[in-house]
Parts: sequence; C-alpha cells; structure tokens
Amino acid sequence: MNVTESQFRYLKETLSKDLIAMLMERKKMSMDEAFRYYYASDTFKKISDSNTGLFFQSPGYVFSYLEDEAATPNPKN
Repeated sequence: MNVTESQFRYLKETLSKDLIAMLMERKKMSMDEAFRYYYASDTFKKISDSNTGLFFQSPGYVFSYLEDEAATPNPKN
C-alpha cells in the first residue's frame, strides 16, 4: 500500500489514540499506564513499520494483537 509519510503518520497517530483509549476502557488502565504499555509493546513496533500495513487496520482488529501479546509469556522477563 502506498501512502505518503504524512498519511502514514496521521493513520498511525489516530490508531494509537484509539488503542490507548481502548486499553483504558477495557483493561481499566490509567492514562499513564496505557501510554507506557502501548508504546513499549511489540504491536506498536509493528504499527510503526509501514511495511506491515497494520496501521491501516481497524482499532478492534489491532487491539486483538495487544491482547494476544499480553497473554503470551515474555521470555525476556
């Protein structure tokens, strides 16, 4: 998918806003917790890579990535 840099940035920021709001609502996180969780996630890294196309998906679909990520044990810990 070809989008300009400004379109990509807009779509990524809009999706991020929605996902952070969903974390606050569905996971009962504070705004600070939701921001920290989201920006540290692998999902955010994927959204930030325009080659994945994930930035172009619906918030509900991408939220499932965050939920899957939370349910998967982190071998780094």
